[in-house]
Order: sequence, then structure tokens, then C-alpha cells
Amino acid sequence: MRSPTRIPSPQSSHPHSGSPGVHYRNPYEELAELADPYDPDDPLGLGLTSDDDDADLGGRRDKPAASGSGDDREQWSPPNHRRSSRRRRGRFRAVPRTAKALIGLVVLALLLVLADRCAVMYAERKAEQELQKKLNLATAPNVTIHGFPFLTQVLGKDLQQVDIAVPDVAADRVSIAEVRAQVQDIRIVGDLPSSFRGATVGRMKGDVLLSFEDLSRELGASQVRFRALGPSSVRADGKLPVADRQVSLHAQAHIRRQGDRGISTSVTDMRLDIPGIATYRPGPEPRPGLYLHKKAAKQISEDSDKAKALLSIPSVAEKLGVPPAEAGQALNDERKLDEIAGSPRFVPALLAVNLVQTANDHPQLARKLGIDPTVAAALARMKVPELTNKLELSFQLPEKAKGIRLANIGVSPEGIRADLTGAGLNFGKTR
Repeated sequence: MRSPTRIPSPQSSHPHSGSPGVHYRNPYEELAELADPYDPDDPLGLGLTSDDDDADLGGRRDKPAASGSGDDREQWSPPNHRRSSRRRRGRFRAVPRTAKALIGLVVLALLLVLADRCAVMYAERKAEQELQKKLNLATAPNVTIHGFPFLTQVLGKDLQQVDIAVPDVAADRVSIAEVRAQVQDIRIVGDLPSSFRGATVGRMKGDVLLSFEDLSRELGASQVRFRALGPSSVRADGKLPVADRQVSLHAQAHIRRQGDRGISTSVTDMRLDIPGIATYRPGPEPRPGLYLHKKAAKQISEDSDKAKALLSIPSVAEKLGVPPAEAGQALNDERKLDEIAGSPRFVPALLAVNLVQTANDHPQLARKLGIDPTVAAALARMKVPELTNKLELSFQLPEKAKGIRLANIGVSPEGIRADLTGAGLNFGKTR
């Protein structure tokens, strides 16, 4: 680009004071004359060029600029996007037809799989709603339909396998924590999903679980805890309020099948402990009664006052195997008392004495032995049915679940489990 000719500035016409007739130039103008000639395309004088000059537009780089005025320069024009789009279409035409067909098939397959999975999720949700309604469940079950593709199964009205999980099923006094079932060979009656009327199940297998956590909450009211004791037994341990006192409860429950649709328990070996003193065992003779703990019996044999209190009651002395004459002698002779209480037979004999009646008839003796007479009397009034009813459980399968049977009942660390079996089951209207 042509640089314009610089016109020198006129000299100052003002004379310097004190030197008449002498003229000086502006010092800034002198500095401007020493600078390089001004270039509009490089105003800073750094030798830089604009991006437009560096762009390679059709081989114009490094060519000299066209001479002439600004009107003679090449006019700027917008880029031709149609040309680039034609170039892209040309590249796509270069893809082989086989590859194009393969891409199309992959896309179509993905769309079909997506449609099939959406149909499965819709059918599962409808099945969950129907099961909850038909079986009157508090919580909707979880239904999983297996097999691919699902749509072909629907068209054939024959499903391969459906898994069902139902939580919290009410069963008499307790609730079933979980019911799991695997249903196979399901023949659909009607059309899915609009006019479904029912289904016929070829075979079914699964299991039910009565959770120990639920049993502790529903039967023990959070004061009794259940746990596994053996393959068919359950242990119950906890607290029981008796006459404003807390006594320890221990029992065993044996699991048995009730018919082929129910489970029940029978409670045995129940005992109520007054901690550190005595144990009460309810039930028929000869086991019922209040019996001292071995530690408490040894302490009595070593305490002369307590030993005398026992021997002073003829019925108790007789149960201890001490003749009346010797018992009377021991009350006045410490050596005779030590001989009787220190005998190897004294503690075992004392452990076999039922103190229920003694505690009722001689409350002062009961207090001396550490037994609250009120608690002893309350324990004696408790009957076996009242106690076992707090721990016994039973449940039956819902009446609407016809054709399902229970088998292989056992105890696991989580709770009581039983297998479910069934075949030729009908659900809804099958005709």
C-alpha cells in the first residue's frame, strides 16, 4: 500500500525572547521526523499484518496488492455453504451401500429392542396393580417378566417365566416378611394389555419368610427377641412384667406344618427367672413351681440365719430330708446346723424344693431368702396358656392363593422359611 507524503510543519514565527530575529522549531516535530515513515497497515511499526492478509484464499497469499484506488480492490463475498453441503453429500455417497444397509439395520434393531423393553415395563406395572387388587395386598408386589423378545410372547399368549416378590403379607397374628415366587409356562387368556382376563400357570415354586425381627415386634412387643435355635426350633428371650417387677422370660418354640397350607408352633421349656434368686417353671406336675438357683442355694447353706429359717418349717425340713428331731436340734446347736447345711446332700435337696406354696404360706421366709412374696404369688397364678399365647404363632396362606402348598419348613438365621409349590394354577377368568 502506498504511503502518503508527509508535509513538514511550518516553523514557528515567534521570535525567542532575548534573541531577536532567531527562529526555533518545535522539538516534538523534530522527533517525529526521525521516526519511520507512517504506514496505515502497520500503525505501530511492528511489522505485523492482518489475519486477512495471512489467509490463503485461492492462492492470493504473498501476491502484491493491486494498485489503484479502494474501488479497484476485490470485493469481499460471504462463504458458499451450499458448496460445503454438496461436498458432505458427496462424501456420504462414497459410503458403500452394504454399510448403509448395515447401519439402517442396527438402528432398526435398537428401535425394536427399545419398544420391546418399554412394553415389558408397561406389562410389569399393570401386573403389579392387578395382583395387588386381586389379592388385597397392602403393598404392591414386584413383578419381573423374563424372556426376549417380549412382544412375540404376547402375540403367542405364552410367557416363559415371571418372578414375583410380595413384601409384608398379613397372616393371622403375624405378617410374612416376604413371598417370592417363580412362575413358568403362563398361558394368557385375553389380549395384553387391553383385554386381559386371566392366566393359567403351568408350575410355580418359591418360598416365604417369617422374619424374626417381625416376630419380635408383633409377638414380643419389643420385649421378647426370637432367634434360631436349631433346624426346626426357635429360642425366645426377653422380659415380662409380673407384679410391677421385671422377670426374665426364656422359652423354646418348635415349628411344625399345619396341613399343607399353614405353619404353627408349640412352646416348650418355658421358664421365668427372678434374676439371681429363683426360676419359675409353669406347666403340669411335676415340673411347675418356683426353684432356687444353685448360686442362691449355696449362699443359703453358708448363711446360718437362712438355714435356720428353712429348718424351722417342718414341711421344708422334710423336703430337705432332715428328720424333725434333727431339725429341732439344729435350731439350738450351731455344730448340728453346720453338719446339716454343710452336708453334700443339702444343696441338691434344696434345689429340688418347690417354694411356691412355701412363699405363699410363709412370706417372711420368702423375704429372708430374697424372694418377693407378691411376685411369687403372681407367678403361681400364671397359667401355661396365658404364657404360651404370648409366644405362639400360626399362619395360613390366603384363601385366594388356591393351589399353592407349603413344604420343607425350617429355621434360618433370618427367620422361619418354607418352600412354595404349585401346578395348574388359575388366575382370574380362564374361560
